[in-house]
Amino acid sequence: MGVADERGLPDRACGEGTERGPRQGVTVGASARERHTSVLSEAPMTDELMVTLEVGPKHKKVVAVAPDWPGLERGAKTVEVAIETLVSYLPRYATVAALAGLEEEFAAISGVDVAERYEGSGSTDFWGISFAFSSIDRQPMSSGELDRGLALMQACWSFFDDTRARVTAEMQKGPRGGGRDRDGIVRHVLGVEQDWGKKVGLRTPTDAVVTDEAGLSTYRDGYCAAIRAFHSEGKLARTWPLRYLVRHTAYHAMDHAWEMEDKDLSTVG
Repeated sequence: MGVADERGLPDRACGEGTERGPRQGVTVGASARERHTSVLSEAPMTDELMVTLEVGPKHKKVVAVAPDWPGLERGAKTVEVAIETLVSYLPRYATVAALAGLEEEFAAISGVDVAERYEGSGSTDFWGISFAFSSIDRQPMSSGELDRGLALMQACWSFFDDTRARVTAEMQKGPRGGGRDRDGIVRHVLGVEQDWGKKVGLRTPTDAVVTDEAGLSTYRDGYCAAIRAFHSEGKLARTWPLRYLVRHTAYHAMDHAWEMEDKDLSTVG
């Protein structure tokens, strides 16, 4: 089990606690590993949604992760609720799949396959967000897998940008996000993401947070190019596997895009 060296920690928890269970999780057998390999090829070979479960060491929170679909992760108090919440977000994630040209593949999903359970970190328990690496995260990626992952990550960016453009500048107040408005959420997401870019050697001019459309497009192109370069050299993003960097980047954009949708004053009441 690996633990993410997180610099831009989130500002609110996503879930609530988790059921008691074996601290080290379950051991994944050879047949499961073979299934991971086939499912994580350029396109999943089953209609089931593969899910991994990251369980905090103190069993306070569980995160359900869909590794075939970067950005689709949900935390909750128990394994059952985490999976149920993840499944409930499938209609919301469908737009991302469509933006990536994977609408039919995503629409064919039927059922859930829990492929792995692994121990998270203290941050998993505290935030209800995935901060550790599964065995799947550590698997090498083919060029086709990388293309697919980056396409979905870019689709998450597009969804985030569309959301920020259509929601109200003022957000509904509440415990989630510390009461920030839309622009505060946007700056947080972009700032944290650009900090992660340093893991693949990418920096912004004077380390300023890029938020304008042209600058952001250039930065994101550089982000993808840097990931491709690291992949070609078989390098980690410092301590992070590239699979984890892609899915965590996508998750952060989607989590806050959904937050903005939920707090949009034009849809409240």
